Amino acid sequence: MPKRQGENTSLGEVLKEFIQANRLQSGLDKVTVKDAWHSVMGEAISKYTSSVKLERDTLYVNLSSSVLREELSYGKTKIIDLLNDALGKELISKIVLR
Repeated sequence: MPKRQGENTSLGEVLKEFIQANRLQSGLDKVTVKDAWHSVMGEAISKYTSSVKLERDTLYVNLSSSVLREELSYGKTKIIDLLNDALGKELISKIVLR
């Protein structure tokens, strides 16, 4: 039901409607995932991260250290849980470390 002029609507509601109407959620998710990766994984791992890309439900992470890539591969499920927690929704189901 469309709002009539003069009715009070919060800014958050207006933004949600705009995002849904223009199908912007997937683009916003891609940006938020990058931020979540850097905040959850910390500065030490961020230094070795060259790119973070979300495609559908798979997160592709390019790392410049093969040793770090090997270490992180052992904890993929834990990393997925931490990232989804930080995002507040189940957005990632698989991680590919390159």
